[in-house]
Amino acid sequence: MTELERNSPYPFLPLLNRDKRGGTVAHIHDAIRDAIVRLDIPPGALIDKSALCERLGVSRFPVSEALGRLAEDGFVEILPQRGTRVTRINLADCREAMFIRRALEADAVRLIAVQGNHKLLAAFRDNLAAARAAMKTDDRITFHALDLALHDLLLDALGFERVKTAVYAARAKLDRMRLFLCTPQRQASTIQEHERIFEALRARDPAAAGRAMEEHLDMVMTELATFSATRPDVFETKIDLSAVA
Repeated sequence: MTELERNSPYPFLPLLNRDKRGGTVAHIHDAIRDAIVRLDIPPGALIDKSALCERLGVSRFPVSEALGRLAEDGFVEILPQRGTRVTRINLADCREAMFIRRALEADAVRLIAVQGNHKLLAAFRDNLAAARAAMKTDDRITFHALDLALHDLLLDALGFERVKTAVYAARAKLDRMRLFLCTPQRQASTIQEHERIFEALRARDPAAAGRAMEEHLDMVMTELATFSATRPDVFETKIDLSAVA
């Protein structure tokens, strides 16, 4: 570890790859967003802009631009005369985002189920095996990535780009809370829920596939309601339990 890494409050941020395609602002945005999603920069934390500049080796302008984009995305808030703070998780946004996902992804698997897509089933099976391996080592970052990849497989199989875009936009509101809930118990439940979706797809049963997806996403929100009571420091408001019943 270099002296810079030892002294930086953001040693987890990757150094910018100058050869990578895309603008500097976009790269900074992605790096900070990923750190927020991974909870390396927790909800409520103030952003040290000077430290970001030093760590990333850039001027204040691209960092300010990147933080402005993150504010538009809802990941940070600009506080006049005080700086920039990582937003706490907004439960109302989570409920709305999950409502969108539930509607779109349940219908997606209903359509996919009648196709008998053997390539998809093989990829689904491989994903389940990799998720079980990640769960055994309590590697929640990998497990979370595999969870996202599985839903991406289903959206790719559906083939509707605007549906995929809408789901991605909704999912952005849920990324941080999904990592909070990625406990060993939740991982085990997630695998069981994914297995039920897999079996419904293999049986080419659209009703069972849609129901399994709805139950899977409902369980996430139910567990979020329980979790919010234990960590009020990371949530913007208390959850209305009747909204996720």
